[in-house]
Amino acid sequence: MPFLLRRFFTLLSSIFAIVTFNFFLFHIIPGDPIRLIARTQRLNAEAIAKMRASFGLDGSILSQYFRYLSKLVHGDLGYSFSFKENVSGLVGRALGNTLLLLTASTLIVVILGIAIGVFAGSRQGKKSDTATVISSLILWSMPTFWVGMLLVFTFGVWVGGLPISGISTANAVYSNGFEYFMDISRHLILPTVTLAIVDIAFFIIITRTALIDVMTEDYMLTARGKGLGRRAIVWRHGFRNAMLPVLTASALYISALVGGAIQVEVVFSWPGMGLLMYNSVLARDYPVLEASFLLTTVAVLVANFAADLLYRVLDPRVAVSK
Repeated sequence: MPFLLRRFFTLLSSIFAIVTFNFFLFHIIPGDPIRLIARTQRLNAEAIAKMRASFGLDGSILSQYFRYLSKLVHGDLGYSFSFKENVSGLVGRALGNTLLLLTASTLIVVILGIAIGVFAGSRQGKKSDTATVISSLILWSMPTFWVGMLLVFTFGVWVGGLPISGISTANAVYSNGFEYFMDISRHLILPTVTLAIVDIAFFIIITRTALIDVMTEDYMLTARGKGLGRRAIVWRHGFRNAMLPVLTASALYISALVGGAIQVEVVFSWPGMGLLMYNSVLARDYPVLEASFLLTTVAVLVANFAADLLYRVLDPRVAVSK
């Protein structure tokens, strides 16, 4: 219990530090959102002052900070300067689209990445292992946005057949829910493949390395001495123990996945958190940026917290050492 309390207190402290850092970061970057709006609408000085007061930007930065904390405690994420609506509804719609993309890509990355990593690790030094390592390093070195643009060119200009932007066909009329589902699925293919191509290499390399380390342990030599088959040794004994470092690396993967999702959403105009954050940076939309970065960083912290707890479940030696 003391361990859980310490970890939970650390989690809350980190979230508070992130909230504070995000607020001051976006308020000190160059650019004034009110002047951007005023420039497009040709407002006079009096109208600009009223607009600044209505958005809560008329006081000192400290007064704005404490006002922001007060609203955040009550679940109020603020009002968007550029989109002219509550941030909670705006972020909620974008978050749902991003979760759809991340769920599809993560399933492919984790299942195939671990399976290929185990395959390569169990054949260390063979041609199949060498080919897997070289291919993984090549994939891992490719920028996500570059892979996305290659797929856009391939399927948008050269081959065709798959949509390259948006989440559904504009102005489409669907006769039933299945047609709508299939339209979204077709739009989901290229963004999902883009994320999977780059990120799958991460799990392949981590799983392969972890399995090779496990295969040299004494209990694996004992399993061989008992006459167990190769498949039983790899999957029954090696796989579970190799998953411990993979689980820890998965928590770090969350942050990389969020960064990749931002690039993919911008390339494919996928209406998720990444595209929302990109447009909000251009518009200096502080409330949207603060809410977006808060959600993504909290997701990374919670993933690390969950990974720490799962690590203790999978390896009781960790719990004993605490």
